[in-house]
Amino acid sequence: MKFTFVHNNINVLDLDKSVKFYEDALGFREKRRKLGPGGSFILVFMSDGSSGHELELTWLRDRTEPYDLGDNEFHMALSADDFNAAHKHHEEMGCICYENREMGIYFISDPDGYWIEILPLNHH
Repeated sequence: MKFTFVHNNINVLDLDKSVKFYEDALGFREKRRKLGPGGSFILVFMSDGSSGHELELTWLRDRTEPYDLGDNEFHMALSADDFNAAHKHHEEMGCICYENREMGIYFISDPDGYWIEILPLNHH
């Protein structure tokens, strides 16, 4: 039996703001979206354009309170082919929330507070 990653999902409070963040910060692009019955929800599938793995952003019409992310131990990790340029870009965006220089990684935070780990291309 073989399993293949398809997507990860996060819930977002401001869909347009989140889509723009993932476009600007990581170069993701919207592949498709699905509208729920009567507009009760919108699903937006974002792609990095190369891996086939997608990030599903879920917006719920009736949600008004920020999501409780607990200790925020769950995160996505992405490798950057030009780590220094990525760091500079994220620094200019003001979205770096944590750096571990000893490990050679850093994290950015999206509009809802989800952390995304950025690491060099061949980092293990």
